[in-house]
Amino acid sequence: MAFSFPVRAQSVRSSAFDAGRITKERQPHINNKNDQTTVTLVYQTNIVGYWRCVTILWCKNLMNHCLNIMSNSTEGDFQYSCKIDIKPWHFWSKKGYKSFEVEGSQVDVYWDLRSAKFTTASEPVADYFVALVADEEVVLLLGDYKKKAYKRTKSRPAFVEPLLIYKKENVFAKKSFATRARFDERRKEHEIVVESSTTGLKDPEMWISMDGVVLVHVRNLQWKFRGNQTVLVDRQPVQVLWDVHDWLFSSPGTGHGLFIFKPIAGEADSDKEGSSHGGDSDTSTGTRYYSTRSPSRTSEFSLFLYAWKIE
Repeated sequence: MAFSFPVRAQSVRSSAFDAGRITKERQPHINNKNDQTTVTLVYQTNIVGYWRCVTILWCKNLMNHCLNIMSNSTEGDFQYSCKIDIKPWHFWSKKGYKSFEVEGSQVDVYWDLRSAKFTTASEPVADYFVALVADEEVVLLLGDYKKKAYKRTKSRPAFVEPLLIYKKENVFAKKSFATRARFDERRKEHEIVVESSTTGLKDPEMWISMDGVVLVHVRNLQWKFRGNQTVLVDRQPVQVLWDVHDWLFSSPGTGHGLFIFKPIAGEADSDKEGSSHGGDSDTSTGTRYYSTRSPSRTSEFSLFLYAWKIE
């Protein structure tokens, strides 16, 4: 079979999922904790001989929990989709098989979520798999049950590994918001926590930490509600941008804070550990998250975190 493999970098640039468009997307009005939480993951993988963007959308509210899988056409102007309802009261629906067509070719979806572990997010964190199969190849595999997935699908691993382009998540809390992300495919996943103190007698403050280590500390948040800072995570520079204007100046429960985490290339221009760039915030020092050297490899991944405050 003859395959056409366009250059991956060109395909990423031509996709509709660029950072500028994402940050301008209109977010839904949120007024109570029962509104829908979502996690959106966009991968680039090879399906039916062409690199395509595959969108994984986990959605959860008080009554429903579902997974949507969408693949674009080669021109990027049409979406092929498959929806899986993960009904909490039906154990049988947590394991199954579906198929859908992508430009005339069959793509199979296998999943096993019977033992899946969830936190407060709609995306499982362990003990599950979701596999997309095309031409007897697992073109995209989610979850940690990899051996079970290959046994169930009876298909070979992908010839080229998929690339995660970005993750976008809506989270809800009063003061502390958490998510997880992997900035480098070769390294471990990190736990990211955003904490804030915007009420009371003291001036508003905000802390952003990874794996329990505070990387960004913003004092006088009412004057520094927008900003950015570059930190080092396991020798990798990551740019952190925030906009919490709506937390401070909108009606309670109506506005979200936006946080963007983007790995960048270049040397860490630092004379000491814990140096920051481009921001007015304070950072913790003396941890393994800071270094005077950084890798030259550039990651295409970006994390967008929309934090909604519950009053």
